[in-house]
Amino acid sequence: MTEVSDEIIEHYRSIDEGSRITDGHGRLEFARTQEIVRRYLPEGNLRVLDIGGATGVHAAWLAADGHQVALFDVVPEHVATAQRLAASTSGITASLADARSLPVADADFDAALVLGPLYHLTERDDRLAALREARRAVRPGGWIFVAAISRFASLFDGLARGFLYDPEFQGIVRTDLATGRHRNDDNHPDWFTTSYFHHPDELRQECLDAGLRVIDVVGVEGLAGWLPDLGERWNSTADRDVILQFTQAVESEPTLRGLSSHLIAVNQTPS
Repeated sequence: MTEVSDEIIEHYRSIDEGSRITDGHGRLEFARTQEIVRRYLPEGNLRVLDIGGATGVHAAWLAADGHQVALFDVVPEHVATAQRLAASTSGITASLADARSLPVADADFDAALVLGPLYHLTERDDRLAALREARRAVRPGGWIFVAAISRFASLFDGLARGFLYDPEFQGIVRTDLATGRHRNDDNHPDWFTTSYFHHPDELRQECLDAGLRVIDVVGVEGLAGWLPDLGERWNSTADRDVILQFTQAVESEPTLRGLSSHLIAVNQTPS
């Protein structure tokens, strides 16, 4: 099992991952992720596994919805923050663990969120190991939500924020498009960290190869995620509703999935 690199751990120590998806442009990703997960989760109080759950942003709303959430993350500082949340929030536990080897019993959960680990497992065997571990932990017929970064994310981000006009960033994008392997060897603060970027069809196939039943692969943000005035539009309730309505309208369109920065594969475990 490949070790998670110090570079990745240090990247998450250097940023506020919680505010990334609750402020600014990240609010679209957060709202869409909530809607997608809630759309498929069955009624009732469920046991939910939050794998790579960071500081507990998703665990918080899942617990508020009445679910029991067990969060695991590989970054010690994330776990410490999530444990502070758990101390003041009923229904959450938080522990340190690798997505590929979880200290949980077989079929002990009704659902699992895998909303970060695949970003940084650059080897296919490691990604499949994480998906199989989630499958092991979730009961037959349970739900597993798997997030990935789109193969085309750095290209569109570079166009939207002007990075693409830097020859160094152009080289990074060419490698991303050709291999999916994203590297930021000079640690430029806006160019992310070592990652794997999935083609939408590849994400579907990896879920299938891990023994999951794929219900859908959806684009999370769509074109709206790249618009410079998204933050201003989001502050208007009417505009926000329009953005969410029409992003969902094309979420499963094969020719548009890769336009989103993030993808979510919706899966069930075999019955």
